[in-house]
Amino acid sequence: MTKALEGVRVLDMTHVQSGPSATQLLAWLGADVVKLEAPSGDITRKQLRDLPGVDSLYFTMLNCNKRSITLNMKSPEGKQIFTDLVGSSDIMVENFGPGAIDRMGFTWDRLRELNPRLIYASIKGFGPGRYADYKAYEVIAQAMGGSMTTTGFEDGPPLATGAQIGDSGTGIHVVAAILAALFQREQTGRGQRVQVAMQDAVLNLCRVKLRDQQRLAHGPLSEYPNENFGDEVPRSGNASGGGQPGWAVRCAPGGPNDYIYVIVQPVGWAPLSRIIGRPELAEDPEWATPEARLPKLDKMFQIIEDWSAGLGKWEVLDRLNAANIPCGPILSTQELIEDQALRDNGMVVTVEHPERGPFTTVGSPLQLSDSPVDIVSSPLLGEHNEQIYGELGISADRLAELKTNGVI
Repeated sequence: MTKALEGVRVLDMTHVQSGPSATQLLAWLGADVVKLEAPSGDITRKQLRDLPGVDSLYFTMLNCNKRSITLNMKSPEGKQIFTDLVGSSDIMVENFGPGAIDRMGFTWDRLRELNPRLIYASIKGFGPGRYADYKAYEVIAQAMGGSMTTTGFEDGPPLATGAQIGDSGTGIHVVAAILAALFQREQTGRGQRVQVAMQDAVLNLCRVKLRDQQRLAHGPLSEYPNENFGDEVPRSGNASGGGQPGWAVRCAPGGPNDYIYVIVQPVGWAPLSRIIGRPELAEDPEWATPEARLPKLDKMFQIIEDWSAGLGKWEVLDRLNAANIPCGPILSTQELIEDQALRDNGMVVTVEHPERGPFTTVGSPLQLSDSPVDIVSSPLLGEHNEQIYGELGISADRLAELKTNGVI
């Protein structure tokens, strides 16, 4: 069976997380992703190693299904080989610091001169303006994109989210832009420049908080549990912040992840009242309507927790789901790795690596009926030099010479 992006060549000049997360998705969709690395390799090959002398999980979990070549872009010969690589690629992706590719002599004008059909995608920390030359990391993007100011509890400091919305979140945005440009190329025959900033991607994911910022002009936000409102959207703990109130309530035996998140819909209040042993609340005018409950959300969820605290989260899940009440247990990282449902649907997979042996990674969240994903190991550094450079017409003798000269 063919893959969705079969026949599409991606020149992957990315490193660390934001770029590799994007190009890995393209590889899972069937593109031939050629990871171009300096002879020293992507820095994450050696970062956070759990086993000495082998590629780290940081690297392997972001670079599956790719081929690796090495190239010294500072050498004249390396730059000449790079021009050939550009000419044979459909897409080029990079996440270097601002202007790095330009300083190598490969401006957008030069690249499209080499290949008018090239889609050139860049990930940067920030868009044009006062922040354009600033360095960005995951949590800096969260800080400057609206996530941290709205994450945490009212009386506590701003918090980073465990989800990598700055890096991998940006990577997903880049994939969307690349696929759109690829589709447009089918109509125009021309490539184009694609740029996504980490701050912008995080801000896009925080749009509901900007919604609430504007709603504040008309008074307090009734669906928030906060007592006091100023001029800015407050941190509101585990409140859903949406049309239906939600909260994480404690379960037995009281460990750090013994919680279940419960959403209370208007239609769910009566069955929920019965399940928790308080059926009278379904008719009590102090509790029966959403309008009556909103001013005392903290008390409402405390009543639910008084019941849930005596049961395990999986039992609570079963009881509430039987009544069609939206809820979900807080799953620890260990529980996620061991979750059989995630294993069965391919979202948690075990992959064999030639040096480190088996490792567990996240599978593709993009499921296409006619383009199934097979997860294969990340490449060793320069593993495909001979193969890919051979495709460019470079002989084995010439490759040996280039290696001796430090070009590859």
